[in-house]
Amino acid sequence: MRLNKMAQQTQQSGQSNKIGNYLLLIVFVVLALSVVALFVAVETYFIGDIIAAGIFAGIGGIALAICLFLLYQYRRQATEVKIDIPKVMTTIECQNKGCANKTIREFQRGDYIFKDLDVACPKCGGKQMITAIYKEVKVKEKTYSV
Repeated sequence: MRLNKMAQQTQQSGQSNKIGNYLLLIVFVVLALSVVALFVAVETYFIGDIIAAGIFAGIGGIALAICLFLLYQYRRQATEVKIDIPKVMTTIECQNKGCANKTIREFQRGDYIFKDLDVACPKCGGKQMITAIYKEVKVKEKTYSV
């Protein structure tokens, strides 16, 4: 069940990334067309058609402003996205009943629950076993409005 959710999230993020790339391509095309409209406005002004030059300049200026605003927002949004990868921790306990030594360390490749470790217990020298593997979840502070 959990793997299905992760796969769906990966597919959704890949699809949204494709949509973002297509929108970015459209913004660059409109940006190029707005620059062309501004050049056409300058040329029609020198020819003597001031009304057409004003229309082209207005269209080019508005399109240029919108494109620059969208590029600024796209860049700002990309810098705000931070992926917070939680730490995966491993709990190691001594197998001796008299010794209650418990150690927590970061997960290492090859760790699994009930794995006997070759490292002796630092307290009694007995065998150690991995008893738990979990990820640290940071709880966000709740803010209450008064």
